[in-house]
Amino acid sequence: MSPGIEEADVIKKKKKETKAKEKELKKQKALNKALKLQVMAQQASPCTSKTSKKKIVRLYDEEDENAKDPETPFGEKKRMAGQMTKIYYPRAVEKSWYEWWEKMGFFLADANSPKPPFVIVLPPPNVTGTLHIGHALTAAIEVASLHKFLSLCSPSVRVFKENCMSFCYTQDTIIRWRRMSGYNTLWVPGMDHAGIATQVVVVEKKLMSEKHLTRHDIGREEFVAEVWEWKKKHGSTILQQLRRLGASLDWSRECFTMDQKRSNAVTEAFVRLHKQGLLYRDNRIVNWDCVLRTAISDIEVDYIDIEERTLLMVPGYENPVEFGILTSFAYPLEEDLGEIVVATTRVETMLGDTAIAVHPNDERYRHLHGKHAIHPFNGRRIRIVCDEILVDPEFGTGAVKITPAHDPNDFNVGKRHNLEFINIFTDDGKINQEGGEFAGMPRFKAREAVTEALKKKGLFKEAKNNEMRLGICSRSQDVVEPMIKPQWYLKCNGMGKQALDAAIDDEDRKLEIIPRQYTSEWKRWLENIRDWCVSRQLWWGHRVPAWYVVYQSDKPEDFGVVDARWVVARNEEEAHAQASDTYEGKFQLIQDPDVLDTWFSSGLFPMSVLGWPDDTEDLKAFYPTSVLETGHDILFFWVARMVMLGMTLGGNVPFTKVYLHPMIRDAHGRKMSKSLGNVIDPVDVINGVTLEGLQKKLLEGNLDAKEVASSEEGLKQDFPNGIEECGADALRFALVSYTAQHDKINLDVQRVEGYSIWCNKLWNAVRFALSILGDEYVPPSSVNPNVFPFSCQWILSVLNKAISKTVLSLESYELSDAATAVHAWWQYQLCDVFIEAIKPYFSGNDPKFVSERGFARDTLWLCLDNGLRLLHPFMPFVTEELWQRLPSSGSHKRATSIMICDYPSTIEYWTNERVESEMNLIESLVKSLRSLAKESRERRSAFVICQTILDRQIICSHQVEIETLAYLSSLTVVSPNDCFPLPTESDGYVMSDVNENLSVFLKVPRVKADPEKIREKMEKLILQRENLLLMISAPGYQEKTSEKIQESNARKLASFEKQMKSLKMQS
Repeated sequence: MSPGIEEADVIKKKKKETKAKEKELKKQKALNKALKLQVMAQQASPCTSKTSKKKIVRLYDEEDENAKDPETPFGEKKRMAGQMTKIYYPRAVEKSWYEWWEKMGFFLADANSPKPPFVIVLPPPNVTGTLHIGHALTAAIEVASLHKFLSLCSPSVRVFKENCMSFCYTQDTIIRWRRMSGYNTLWVPGMDHAGIATQVVVVEKKLMSEKHLTRHDIGREEFVAEVWEWKKKHGSTILQQLRRLGASLDWSRECFTMDQKRSNAVTEAFVRLHKQGLLYRDNRIVNWDCVLRTAISDIEVDYIDIEERTLLMVPGYENPVEFGILTSFAYPLEEDLGEIVVATTRVETMLGDTAIAVHPNDERYRHLHGKHAIHPFNGRRIRIVCDEILVDPEFGTGAVKITPAHDPNDFNVGKRHNLEFINIFTDDGKINQEGGEFAGMPRFKAREAVTEALKKKGLFKEAKNNEMRLGICSRSQDVVEPMIKPQWYLKCNGMGKQALDAAIDDEDRKLEIIPRQYTSEWKRWLENIRDWCVSRQLWWGHRVPAWYVVYQSDKPEDFGVVDARWVVARNEEEAHAQASDTYEGKFQLIQDPDVLDTWFSSGLFPMSVLGWPDDTEDLKAFYPTSVLETGHDILFFWVARMVMLGMTLGGNVPFTKVYLHPMIRDAHGRKMSKSLGNVIDPVDVINGVTLEGLQKKLLEGNLDAKEVASSEEGLKQDFPNGIEECGADALRFALVSYTAQHDKINLDVQRVEGYSIWCNKLWNAVRFALSILGDEYVPPSSVNPNVFPFSCQWILSVLNKAISKTVLSLESYELSDAATAVHAWWQYQLCDVFIEAIKPYFSGNDPKFVSERGFARDTLWLCLDNGLRLLHPFMPFVTEELWQRLPSSGSHKRATSIMICDYPSTIEYWTNERVESEMNLIESLVKSLRSLAKESRERRSAFVICQTILDRQIICSHQVEIETLAYLSSLTVVSPNDCFPLPTESDGYVMSDVNENLSVFLKVPRVKADPEKIREKMEKLILQRENLLLMISAPGYQEKTSEKIQESNARKLASFEKQMKSLKMQS
């Protein structure tokens, strides 16, 4: 054996032994820990072993009970107690302020104001329920939620509505900031009638569960009255929630998409678009829901991928239905030419087949060009057509069955070859009279029956697994049926081009999309836009303003068939006048029973809320609006349509900026869904709620027993002790700070609780500051920071930077950065440094600090006044309460409320880069000393060794600040050249390098070390040292390892040895 191999074996052996030792050490450590826990458990009393529940609502202690605010009559300015409670109570602080703000008219906009306008239209929450945490963010940026009905809406609409409230806060932050910045701010509240969601998901379901009736049982008029009653009961719930969230909306302009003014706007838009040739009626393939009996939009269709034979439950069927199967069967050919085999995943649709397509270049079927097959069940002649667009000769048999009335691709083939379009389904998904022997069968029962009939005729070939995408209606969970239906369509090519150019034309950009990356999605959608189907087969919504001319001889089934007989008008009287000019004889007009897609009225919202089509003062003053804030998932479905309609009907884009916020998810990254038990009402986070309270709310919705059980389990896992009272301010700040996550927000309620704790710190910082200012303090009319103490100059300089950073971030809609800048100044500069640094001035009334005390008071007042105004858009309630307690300046009359004060702006002469640089050095020094002290506040002596004269001068001149902030009893500053003995570990000092020019030594008390801990640490260090030595002594180490790594390993080895030496001294 060669010496090299022998040496390598020895190293391997040593490594193996070292690993074994490490394993044994870990085992022993775990065992010791377990024994300690066991002893502690045995020593504990029985009551301590019980799970302690955290307080849901903060209760007053005896001392704070005496500082409770007196009752305030509704709408009056809040009456506050003379003294402040020592704990922040969110519910008490947030009480009464909103009602006073609203009564004072602080939210109102003036169309005749000379101030520049800043306008936001609140994405209208649905009328169908209450708000949840997903909507809260918009109110913080703006406001909105759906509590009882969200889990039943389509995911896209659900996310739109749930995130509307979540971003309510962000919109309110922007509005409050702009209001304080001198703008004539208008934030318009509205509510959406949510056509399909309200009718089907809520009211129809309610009718069935309470009265066992369908809408058809009670008729259209009575059903619509039921929906209005629902709106009357539940509409105000949302509005009260918005108020509780602090949303500063102009309630005098509140509107509803189905109120008279908005309804008139919808009618006018339809009429004008029709006159411009942009609205037309056509018979096309739509997404049909057989349960809801209406066409649904693409946004309401979810797709599931099926890889093989799969059984799924479908509404209306007792047994699961089979999907993921490709069925092959043969059509017999005329002229005894044999048969042609086709395949389909929807074999029942063969009842509506009117052609078989082959590729013109496929030699297998060249002899069949122009021939016919025979339908096996009704004898219909089926043309063989050549279509190179649809048919891939390499796929399957190369022959494709064509059902023009029930497949989008087949529809196009039908148009190209002038085929017959045969609809085989009734509106509720049964086979109609065109199905012959299968008429009356539900479609999926017919699937089985047709397959069996084909087998009996010997035409069935095979059924095999097939990958497919299945469209599911996100509202009813029904399988979407492509079906040809006459509908109203809006031409979108020209309008889409206008909307596209508005965002991408560099020379004349009218619309900015934030974040910028969504512009490419805007481009993708609008370059491939299709005409928009705007009609729905519902009763709740805006009735299509079109009447059909009906003659006595017409058959009922022919209603609407002749496009030329449709008359579009503003009302029936106008329709009669138009029809009389065109049609002769005796006729009657029957209005189209359909209603318009909810997105149509929503698309007009930025104009209709300002009074369009009338030329109102509001429209002249506030259109176009300033910014739309919404979710990126509806960039096309809502935003693009608003832009298209706004430019076509309003002559301009409806807003100049689009701010797309992240989607709210729970802490695990899941969508908000009641079936998961993760839909949280923001008011529950504000006021606090027990687990039982959360679970009780599940029973108020429309969930079935299984969903309730699943949701209860989800709530139990996420909120075992309920949710602690956090307050609206903490929720607002948490949600705004989350906006840095651009696509999704994984909302953790614990983070909200953390900001509630921070509110308590803020509260007590101001409380302490007010005690320093005293009752007699009068703020100065002007200040000269140059004569102020060092710490006062510094805090004003960094306040300037915080103001600048906050304003720049707000202007660029980086709201999280703005929140971070405000929070960092309050927390880490004002509270942690400045307030601590000035405490010596007020300790013991030392006469040498007389002038410092005066300057510190003035600086403190400036900080509180500016800092609270800086924070107000994010936390309106607590800042109003604290600001109202500040002494007011005697030189000029103060504003009535903080919300109508000026927003802070930078003051050039406050900035002092030299002072900031010196404080950076001081903070680094203090950080090292605190680290050595392990954050203990016991005062100790310290030494600092300075390598440069400048550092020594700075430290000597700010010795008081360093001693105060680092909790030192004394600080000795020395240079390496000084004849001064350096402190050592044996003297009880520990050392740390601040940087290459500074080292600090701190006196630490000698504490008798735990022998067991010393032994564990020593064993760990020995193992680490041995591992490192093995690596260093390995063959080829010097040659294969870089010089940088070798130097690093040498430093590690020296550190291990130093630590081992220190442990030996302690033992």
